[in-house]
Amino acid sequence: MTQTGTGAASEIGRRLSALGKTLAVAESCTAGLVGHSISTEPGCSAYFLGGVIAYADRVKTAVLAVDPVSLRDYGAVSEVVARQMAAGVRRLLRADIGLGVTGIAGPSGGSDAKPVGLVFVSCADESGITCKRLELAGDRSTVQASACDAVLEMVIDRLGGNVTAGRPPGS
Repeated sequence: MTQTGTGAASEIGRRLSALGKTLAVAESCTAGLVGHSISTEPGCSAYFLGGVIAYADRVKTAVLAVDPVSLRDYGAVSEVVARQMAAGVRRLLRADIGLGVTGIAGPSGGSDAKPVGLVFVSCADESGITCKRLELAGDRSTVQASACDAVLEMVIDRLGGNVTAGRPPGS
């Protein structure tokens, strides 16, 4: 895990604790790295409910309720599927915030349309779902770590202005 991930997980813990909110993760290409990052923080059981590692499409559909038509039409590595993964894990674990990560970490599996390093990270909460398309460079572990960092930063951005009164973001 990168230093960024460590600091981001700490910040997420502070903010979620201050807000009394919970988090759940649905991961494909990161294979549990996001959940691991969150769980390294002492006291995380107060806000981290758990996650689903959904590498196979059948896990995405059966557990996270990803639409099979979306998988067929857009592929597992797509904005549509990342959004559905985030919403699905949020619903499944009854979390305030759900995260979805899907991508191609490499070294194989890429194409011209979807190259190695293509990752979609998504965050769902009561206000809706946001998703970012990333084109990451590096070997498999670097792509996974960068995707983890990106989705953790997405949560911090999402929680940005919502920290309890008297405690500014980042404090």
